[in-house]
Amino acid sequence: MKNVLIADDHAIVRLGMKQIICSLPGAMSVAEAKTFDDAISLIEANTFDLLILDINMPGGNNLQMIYAVKLRQPDIRILVFSAYDEILYALNYLKAGADGYIEKNSPDEEFRTAINAVLMGEKYISKAVRDQLIGKFTGQREQHSNPFAVLSPREIEVMNLLTKGHSLIKIAETLHLQLTTVSTYKTRIFEKVGVKNMIALMEKAQMYQVTSHH
Repeated sequence: MKNVLIADDHAIVRLGMKQIICSLPGAMSVAEAKTFDDAISLIEANTFDLLILDINMPGGNNLQMIYAVKLRQPDIRILVFSAYDEILYALNYLKAGADGYIEKNSPDEEFRTAINAVLMGEKYISKAVRDQLIGKFTGQREQHSNPFAVLSPREIEVMNLLTKGHSLIKIAETLHLQLTTVSTYKTRIFEKVGVKNMIALMEKAQMYQVTSHH
């Protein structure tokens, strides 16, 4: 019996994911959490083989989620799934300790492959991310390289909150940072992406589809 926890704030997503898991061979027990706090409570009370984690949900939307889970259950496997642009996020989450990353709009078959791989102790990334990795190691640059790819994981988090219209004060509170630090991040993001104001940043983020689809 494999114990799986689905953490996502949308009931319809949890239902769809549950159906995919239950269609897999072998006995599967599925628990659900609609906030990150709920997920942590369940992880503290039960042992799970796999956590399928949406990285943009109430109570959590950053890399700290991975550390918080692994702290409580070091052996749990984590498959991150998200509506975010995979290329930008996947590697950061894998570095933080996730075992796989898949986009929400992937076909069912790919979800099955990803879940099986992660449960077997393998890492899972899609072809798009593998191609990106190969490009990095072989030094190939894409003609239209994504300007957001140069941002650090923390800068990406700040940028996401900025593009959602959060104030610098709110971002500082959310990410537990000093206001001056957030301000510095904002300046650095503008410089790296090559924009001079929020409107330009949002337009560019939409163009490269790096903002959350919520």
